[in-house]
Amino acid sequence: MAFVVGVAALERWPVTFLPVDEQLEILRDGIVDLVDENDLRKRLSDSKANNRPLRVKLGIDPSSPDIHIGHAVVLRKLAQFQRLGHLPIVLWGTSTAMVGDPTGRNKTRPPLTREQVDSNKQTYREQIAAVLDTSRVEERENGEWFDRMSFMDCVQLAGRYTVARILERDDFQKRFSQSQPISVHEFLYPLLQGWDSVELKADVELGGTDQLFNLLVGRELQKQTGQAPQVCITLPLLEGIDGSQKMSKSLGNYVGVREAASSQFQKLMKVPNALLEKYLTLTTDVPIARRKELLQSPLDAKFALSHAVVANYHGEAAAVSARAEYDRMHQQGGLPDVVPEFTASADQLKDGKLWLPAALALSGLCASNSDGRRLVEGGGVRVDGNVQKDSKHALPSGSYLLQVGKQKAARVHVPGA
Repeated sequence: MAFVVGVAALERWPVTFLPVDEQLEILRDGIVDLVDENDLRKRLSDSKANNRPLRVKLGIDPSSPDIHIGHAVVLRKLAQFQRLGHLPIVLWGTSTAMVGDPTGRNKTRPPLTREQVDSNKQTYREQIAAVLDTSRVEERENGEWFDRMSFMDCVQLAGRYTVARILERDDFQKRFSQSQPISVHEFLYPLLQGWDSVELKADVELGGTDQLFNLLVGRELQKQTGQAPQVCITLPLLEGIDGSQKMSKSLGNYVGVREAASSQFQKLMKVPNALLEKYLTLTTDVPIARRKELLQSPLDAKFALSHAVVANYHGEAAAVSARAEYDRMHQQGGLPDVVPEFTASADQLKDGKLWLPAALALSGLCASNSDGRRLVEGGGVRVDGNVQKDSKHALPSGSYLLQVGKQKAARVHVPGA
């Protein structure tokens, strides 16, 4: 992946900027906070007049190796700025990741090692290429300046902000009121993130709604150091496909950027109707007018959403193929192209047979033996195409195709004596 590095990139940036009002209309779409629009309008006007792109910062702490389409929401806004001719700055928080962002935390986050951070960064940056044109990105690490700072430099930075202002953050307030410990280094995190904006001379900084406080600290520090304060733009946090909690790999309600096309398509078809507008706005490039048309029919909107996301990450042909597989499975009662297989071990058998509910759990078709028993008794399980309602049924040696509903299947092999 070839990233453009350094300020010199600005000098070779051939663009023709759209009128300011047209740029603003595009950039407002889907955002929550804009601090403030007058500042942004002025910067866009100056940018167009001087044929010089805005420096648009997105800080990423590589605290995990993989990203999902919820993480990609803010990346997509950065890509919008890029398509409008502005310069995206991907700032890797190689130093701040080792501190740990306290945002939304009810306890201190365990620190990462530099080796973990570097490893996560490499896989993360590969996935960014699915959203950004990485040939036109300035890539930096905040270790460039923080690794050179002395302890007294850090003390001076801490002197730029008061404890009272830091405690305005909701997460700190809650932890303080509940007598939950707050480490001193966590107080420093907003200052570190804010100082990044000073070092980069950012015109705009992007983040999720939970990052607004940190973004505003950057705005304040720029004022203190004589820079024009950055424009702060936040985007919503995306709920998972369960429709209730924030998208998270640990909760299993996520759609991964690197997931197979068929898996992405099938997961997105489960998005609750109430979230379709949000998903279409934040995860696709479907125009506003077309989104309004699609939302008249939730099923049409789901198909359009699933197609657009898969096409974005895997290409048009993969999206068409994923739709065909979905139709075969859901409308024609077919099976997935790839059916996982499981071979039971001898210690999982009783009298040479494998209990059917256990077979369902061991092959990943349900969460537990008791869950498997309920599925069997409810008539939702087929063995080689035949419904099996006897929860005491055991499979003798042989190979069996197990199905749960219309979407899940696995082939189980029971070894002979």
